[in-house]
Amino acid sequence: MGVSPDVNDAMCPSRLVLEHVTSRWGVLVLAALLERSYRFSELRREIGGVSEKMLAQTLQTLERDGFVHRDAKPVIPPRVDYSLTELGAEAARQVWELARWTERRVPAVEAARVRYDEARRAATA
Repeated sequence: MGVSPDVNDAMCPSRLVLEHVTSRWGVLVLAALLERSYRFSELRREIGGVSEKMLAQTLQTLERDGFVHRDAKPVIPPRVDYSLTELGAEAARQVWELARWTERRVPAVEAARVRYDEARRAATA
């Protein structure tokens, strides 16, 4: 029987999976695909600010990890659709909850930043 995964262990493979799922673009790709499948260009428009290169890399990484399914149809012009696997949908629901939580808590974070900055200024004055 193997050793249980431990994300705090520097050599644990779960760290890389966590990195992929919670990366800036990984979260947004998973969240978008939770709604429906997308073609590459549609997905790029849906996720504002992502470059073509970063989206391609993120999709490839998530596909390799088993979160995203790439469906290339042999038509002219070529058509490729991206959707979530069962594992991907499970991960997407988890990170989407975190994303929604951050949206709701932005005012509290901004208030904390103001308090921190004011305290730092007072300490150096």
